[in-house]
Amino acid sequence: MKRLVLGILIGLIVGGLVAAGVVTGLHWLAFSNAGVLGAAMAYALAAGTGVVVGLVAGKPIWAKGGQIEAALKAFFGALLAAGGMFALRTWAHVDVDLAMLHAGSGPIGELPAASLPIIAAVLGGFYELDNTPESKDGKSRTRVASNVRVAEDAEADEDDAPAAAKKRTR
Repeated sequence: MKRLVLGILIGLIVGGLVAAGVVTGLHWLAFSNAGVLGAAMAYALAAGTGVVVGLVAGKPIWAKGGQIEAALKAFFGALLAAGGMFALRTWAHVDVDLAMLHAGSGPIGELPAASLPIIAAVLGGFYELDNTPESKDGKSRTRVASNVRVAEDAEADEDDAPAAAKKRTR
């Protein structure tokens, strides 16, 4: 539960920072303010947010041995975030009023200040839940059975009995 909350928090921070940059830096209260390329910018910003969340949530890129995992999370984070933006813009017909924060009002998929933190929080929570930390002795927490016995073939002939006994004693 702690990892889920941490991932959501990381995602909210990353998504909030990207949304703050879009709202204050570009002065886009809604993606429709971007003109003809508004929808394309919504997907591009969502993908960029997914990349950043993939690099920092779960096992971050600066962790020992985390570069390949972070690169994979960044790649799939971009795809999942673009899909999340599509879902918000297509099916989530919820009007949000963020005028109090000077971030506009309208459908949730049109507002960068609403959609980007939501997408980033979902990805961050997922990546943190997926991250299995190593134990204090440096070994992974997953356990693998080391003494596994395999049942002998039930149809073994009497002639093969000494060979089967030799195999068991090794």
